[in-house]
Amino acid sequence: MLDEEMDDEEELDEENPAPVGVKLGSTRTVVVQPQGNVVRTHETLTCLATYQDVLTGKRRAVYGEEAANEYPERVQFMLRSGLPEDDERAETAATFFNKFARANNVPEDSVVVYAIPTIDNERGLSNLAEVIEQSGIGSQLIRSYPESLCGSVPALGGGLDAINRIFIAINMGSTNLEACAYRRGEQLSGFSTGSVTGNEVDRWIANNVEEETQGRVNIDQTTAREYKEEYGDFNDFQPFTDIIQQPGGGTHEFTIERSVVDALDRYVDEAVDEIANEFLPQLANRYIKIYKQTLEEPIVLTGGMACIPGLVEEFEDRLSKELQHEVEVTAPEEPVTAAARGAQRIAQRFVEDDAY
Repeated sequence: MLDEEMDDEEELDEENPAPVGVKLGSTRTVVVQPQGNVVRTHETLTCLATYQDVLTGKRRAVYGEEAANEYPERVQFMLRSGLPEDDERAETAATFFNKFARANNVPEDSVVVYAIPTIDNERGLSNLAEVIEQSGIGSQLIRSYPESLCGSVPALGGGLDAINRIFIAINMGSTNLEACAYRRGEQLSGFSTGSVTGNEVDRWIANNVEEETQGRVNIDQTTAREYKEEYGDFNDFQPFTDIIQQPGGGTHEFTIERSVVDALDRYVDEAVDEIANEFLPQLANRYIKIYKQTLEEPIVLTGGMACIPGLVEEFEDRLSKELQHEVEVTAPEEPVTAAARGAQRIAQRFVEDDAY
């Protein structure tokens, strides 16, 4: 959790609505809001599980890490595709977000800005809007902005400096690889693919583990994600051991040397290929001057995969070699929460300007 002190000029009168930033993600959900002189970040897994109360017989629901740990066999990650694409997922997402917002005392009297993926899915985006709008928060204003733009705000200086710049943002999320050029906040030549994603890395890790252990070990995708998040490191990866229960009794200890690093290495190569040979030519064909300008500015990586130590530097090196042109790549501090933190800064500007 990253809590930030508010500057004196940023302190808001208690009579004003609270500026709140939200990112409902496929893996994690983040809410950022001011509490006193601190901007506080709350995050949890985007999942829900229901159970029957043994005393009353009523259906109860738990969310986040509690749901994933206590009910792994039936926990629902309702945004695995990135958005609530049907009524059932939208209803589950609404139940989850309502509980999360109430648990963290997100005020009804608020201006809410939430981050959205840069993908063409009208129904999913509409369902997401309803989830936010029906949650009871954001009574003064609710507005959405692209996730990659929101995530770039904390990476490119204080305040909203990113809104006044021309740059490329690449969102490395669980469900999509997205790229977009921004000109003073305006989206230019957006790009999205579902073939190079954090979820794919999890599947590759699971397959690699089975191969590396010669079929003796099979792990699920959740365990693969945990391996990625705990052990993934381009700078200083160390082999690690784990233990599984054998079907006939006893345990089996195994060591992983290549499964995680090979999957991450493949991810960076494929991400660079998509950006260099799909997105950038598309941008150059449509906006040649903007294309040239953006390559002289820092390229911002956002999303959960940007958290892997050394990935930013590795992406910069491989993209520079692919383009035969030196580029600079950067990322915000704590990429997982960056989109919500950027959204909160935008909401704060609305409050400061009485634009609600």
